Amino acid sequence: MRCAHLIAPVAAFVLVLPGPALAADPRYPDWPCNQIKVPEISIAAVWAGPAVDDAHAVWQNDAEIADLVPRLSARRMPIEQVEELTTRFLVANATQKQEKAKLLFAGLFDALNRERSTVMNGIERHFRKQRELAEAIRSEVIRLNALQDQADRDQKKIDELAEQIGWDTRIFEERKKTIAYACEVPSLIERRLFALARTIQQALE
Repeated sequence: MRCAHLIAPVAAFVLVLPGPALAADPRYPDWPCNQIKVPEISIAAVWAGPAVDDAHAVWQNDAEIADLVPRLSARRMPIEQVEELTTRFLVANATQKQEKAKLLFAGLFDALNRERSTVMNGIERHFRKQRELAEAIRSEVIRLNALQDQADRDQKKIDELAEQIGWDTRIFEERKKTIAYACEVPSLIERRLFALARTIQQALE
C-alpha cells in the first residue's frame, strides 16, 4: 500500500508526544521544554545593585530611559555597545548614578521579563496545537485502517486520506523543530538580562 509507510512514523510521533502525566512539572502540563519552567525571573538572581522596588512604576517617566531600554534589551545589540551606552548614560554624581542605574535596570528587567513571558506563553500555545494535531493524525490513521479493511474499499478515499496524513505529519515535524528552537529562547533572554545587570553594576563601580 502506498500509505503503509506512513503508519509507523505517525505512531512514533504520537507516542513520544508528552501528555500532562509526562510533563517535567505537573503544575505546567503544557510546558514541553527540557528546561524547568520558571514563570518569572528572580531579581535577586541577576541584580546586586540598589533596590528597585519603587522603580518599576516610574522608569518609563524618564524619556531617556524609555528610549534606552528597548535598544539595550535587543539581543542583536553587541554587549560592547551596551557597555558604551550604559557608561555614557550613567555619567553623574554618585547619588544620581545610583538612581539612574536602578531605573535603567528596572526598565530592562520589566521589558525582558515581559518578553520572556510572551515567548513561554507562545511555546505552550503551540504545544497545545501540537497535541491537537497529534490527536487528529491518530484519528486519521484509524480511519485509514478502517477504509483499508473494507471489502469494497474506495481507493480514491484511501489515497486522499493518506495524502492528508502525510501533510499533517510534515506539519507536525516542522512544529516540533520550531518548539525545540523556541525552548532555548527563555534562557537566552535570562542570559541577556544577567549581562545587562552586570554591565550596569560595573558602571556603578
